[in-house]
Parts: sequence; structure tokens; C-alpha cells
Amino acid sequence: MDSTELTTVRFTSADLPEKDRVAIWREQYGRLSMKLDIEPLEDTQFECSVVARMLPGVQVMTTAMSPVRITRTREFLADNNGDLIFIINQTGRAIANACGREVVLCEGDALLMNTSEVKVFDRYSHGGSLSFRIPRSILASLVVDVDDVVMQLIPQDTDALKLLAGYAAPLFNDIALATPEFRRTAVNHLHDLVALALGATYDASDAANGHGLPAARLRMAKAYIIENSNRRDLSVGAVAAHLGLTARNLQRLFESEGTTFSEFLLVQRLNRAHRMLTEPRLAQSAVGAIAYDAGFGDLSYFNRSFRRRYGTTPRAVRNDLTKTEQAPRN
Repeated sequence: MDSTELTTVRFTSADLPEKDRVAIWREQYGRLSMKLDIEPLEDTQFECSVVARMLPGVQVMTTAMSPVRITRTREFLADNNGDLIFIINQTGRAIANACGREVVLCEGDALLMNTSEVKVFDRYSHGGSLSFRIPRSILASLVVDVDDVVMQLIPQDTDALKLLAGYAAPLFNDIALATPEFRRTAVNHLHDLVALALGATYDASDAANGHGLPAARLRMAKAYIIENSNRRDLSVGAVAAHLGLTARNLQRLFESEGTTFSEFLLVQRLNRAHRMLTEPRLAQSAVGAIAYDAGFGDLSYFNRSFRRRYGTTPRAVRNDLTKTEQAPRN
């Protein structure tokens, strides 16, 4: 557990004795923890790994499994849990049965399932999935007649679905959820993207308040820029291509917050340079080398921009660090 608001659970069948692997997994993880029954489909070695992050209002889980049948029987319905689970089948092929319907999931397809229903999920080959368990009350507030979209195929080419998968991947990195504010923002965007994948719509006021597809795309753009700000060839076109947008559409997303792509990128590079200048292990690195490593190609431009943002020069920041390091310790 990382904090009271962020819990991470990791377990893998590789940690279990091979001869008892299925029995232990079924009893300890399947029946007790996940309220599911698990049965290998083929006479092959059972393999399964799970990483789950529990956040306020959503559980994000990634799984990889050998061929298996997963069943939620009436026995497990006694827990009265009515959460909804949005599942993206990332690799392999699977078939879900519930509510009298059968849905075949190819790679990239998704569907919504209800934990209050008896269900069978068959995975016929090694594969993996990404799932989001969300309280029904939350999705019902975002999606009109949410029960009507349970067990409906969401095809892989759905825009919001592709964005959701890309948005969720960094959330298994502790840095992405380092503060309560980051966690709240991430959860809100996950709710919005799941709702959009299910067919919800948002009006202009929702977008202005940080909800919907535009807000999620802008956050993804910012995260990508922060991670890659040291690349001197990073451009609005490159980031837009990464997100599947046009450069003009990406510029509009930044303009909606009263800034520009270039301004945001500059701030991230300056922040990176400032952190490097105050890092003791880099005390012997030249200021020019740090500017270069932070993504700047012009030292004069770096010095002007740094002074404008911090009110001092890079060399002065470096000298302050040196004085601190050389100061006698009591």
C-alpha cells in the first residue's frame, strides 16, 4: 500500500508450487479475493499474473493468463456487489457469456460486464486484458441507461477506447499517481473515457470543466511532453501524431487553457534544467551540458528563458548548490 488512497496488489502463479498452483490460485485468489472460479481450459501449465491498482472510485487491473475459464456463479453473487467492469481484451481471443448474450472479443475489443450477474469468460489462448472496475452509481451518472450497454461489443477502432488504453498504461507507474490531486484527476478522466467508449456525450461546459475526451487528450499530451521534453526534436507535430490528432487540434487543446504547446514545452524544459542544476550528483556537469540534456539547443536562449522564469541565472543556482555542499556540517 502506497498511501490510504492508493493500493497496489501484485501476484503471479510463478510464485506458487507447480503441483499445487491451480488449487491454491483457485482458492486463495479466485474464490476468496476475486470472488471467481478459475479452471484451466487445456492440459498445459497454468500461468497467470495480475497487477491491480485500487483508487477511490476505480480499480485498474492488468492480467495475463494461459487458456482458462473464469466463472462468477450464483454462490459469489451473495456479496451483493453491483460494480460494473469495463474489460479491454488486449491480446489473444476471448468469449464472454452473461445475460443470455455471447460476445466474442478479438484483440483490442472491449465490453462492459455487471458483477451482479452470473457470467462465464473463456480465454482460448494465452492473452491479456486491461479492466476497470467502477461503482455502478458513477457510470450510471455518466451514461444514460447504462444497463443497456452491458454485454455490448465495443470495437477496437473506437476512438475513446484507444485513448483509454493509452491513458491507463502510465497509471501503473507510481510517479503518475504521486499526489492526491494527480489521483483524483486520473480517476475522473478514467470515468470519462470509459463513459465515452460506452457512447456517452459531453457538451461544451463539460469540456471546460475538465471532463470528456478533449480534457483527457490534453492530459495525455502533457504527460507525453513532460516525459520527452529532453528531446530536442520534439514538436507539436510529433506529439499530435502520437495522440492521433492534427497539429492544429493539439494547439487548440492548449489554447483552451490559455497557453500554447511551445510555452508548455519551454516550462517543462526549464523545470528539468532547474532540477538538474540542484542535483548534487550533477554538480560537476557544465551548465551548457545540462541545458543540452534538458532539450535546449541554444545556450543564450536557455539563459534568457531561465532568468525570466526564476529571476536568477543558471550559474547562480549552481553556485548556491556548491555553497550548500561545501558548508560545514555540525
